[in-house]
Amino acid sequence: MKTLRRIMLVEDNLNDIDLTLAALEEHHLANEIVVARDGAEALDYLHRRGKFADRGDEVPAVILLDIKMPKVSGLEVLRQMKADSTLRHIPVVMLTSSREEPDLAASYKLGANAYVVKPVDFQQFVDAVKQVGGFWAVINEPPPHNSLK
Repeated sequence: MKTLRRIMLVEDNLNDIDLTLAALEEHHLANEIVVARDGAEALDYLHRRGKFADRGDEVPAVILLDIKMPKVSGLEVLRQMKADSTLRHIPVVMLTSSREEPDLAASYKLGANAYVVKPVDFQQFVDAVKQVGGFWAVINEPPPHNSLK
């Protein structure tokens, strides 16, 4: 049986956090959701530093990553992740309100697996998050753990 892995949401906007969590719950995903409120907190979680020093070594099934955040931007989080041999295989979906072409281009150049612009319409937002979460957390087959070392 496939083990359910965490989904990590990196988002600073409380409304978007609530909407994303509601959408994932509506899709009946049983995966645990970890929320980081900025890029620095996300990196601490991924590197098991600070308040996350004692968490297990499991990595998220997918990271839903906003671009425009305080402390450390989503693009910088992505850059650091893809430069780290233990993190680079984690799928990263940029979930952002930015339609700016430079953000889109930079995201893919840095190794994002997908780029989803947050719809303004509530139901479209819920549908987009359900599809993204369902695909990456349930349908997608990650590489075998022993092939990542």
